[in-house]
Amino acid sequence: MKILVAGKGGTGKTTIASTLAILLSKSGYKVLVLDTDSVPNTAVSLGIDVEEASKIVPLTMNDKLIQERTGAKPGEGWGVFFTLNPKVDDLIDKYGIRISEKLGLVVVGSIDASKQGCLCPAIALARHFLRHVLTSRDEIIIVDSEAGAEVFGRGLAEKFDMMLCITEPTVKSIGIALKLVKMAEELLVKQNVIVVNKVKDMKRAIKLCKEIIGDRVSYHLIRYDENIEELDYRGRGLNELPPNTPMLLDVKKLVEEFIPWIEVK
Repeated sequence: MKILVAGKGGTGKTTIASTLAILLSKSGYKVLVLDTDSVPNTAVSLGIDVEEASKIVPLTMNDKLIQERTGAKPGEGWGVFFTLNPKVDDLIDKYGIRISEKLGLVVVGSIDASKQGCLCPAIALARHFLRHVLTSRDEIIIVDSEAGAEVFGRGLAEKFDMMLCITEPTVKSIGIALKLVKMAEELLVKQNVIVVNKVKDMKRAIKLCKEIIGDRVSYHLIRYDENIEELDYRGRGLNELPPNTPMLLDVKKLVEEFIPWIEVK
């Protein structure tokens, strides 16, 4: 199962991706999380100490690695030759972080488009690594993507079984989610679900979803959870969520409804 978690910034994309990863790993499944955000913070959400997480260098910011594998330094500009198919099959072993026995993380990072453009050594490494992981690994793969449409515009959303598009319960946010779903469909993502997060008024949110989304796309609602805010304030991971917290219960329902062949505890 290859799951892309996308959405505009601030909707709780990393929170949903991390909660899902923790839930599935604690249910006995092998899970690999790839953080491809330009401001990667999945490590903290998965329970890594804030100070230790700050020391992690994303693959796309590792200039030595990029030059070693592609033959060019990041940001060298146009006219520089580099390989589009660098060696990547050992990167998980070398740069992956073991969160628990069943849960691993690789901080891939994103691309500074204004500096490097669409064709650059860093994105060549990132794209080839993602394609390698999505086609050769047997874990459940969860990708916490760059906020917005970046992942679709660069063609990095290919080969996913499912996209969870995270949104807030507002007209504007849901409208953006529908646009991202359309882009995912064009890239042949097999199943798309709009996840409406931070819901405080369930009846109002359901009415809004029926009016804007209707039956065009599947959707799922997740309640606002004060525990998330408290953990964020303290810099603690989502592995410390109480067992019956609204977030955890609603993510379990998400799995049960849309990935019924996976059993969650």
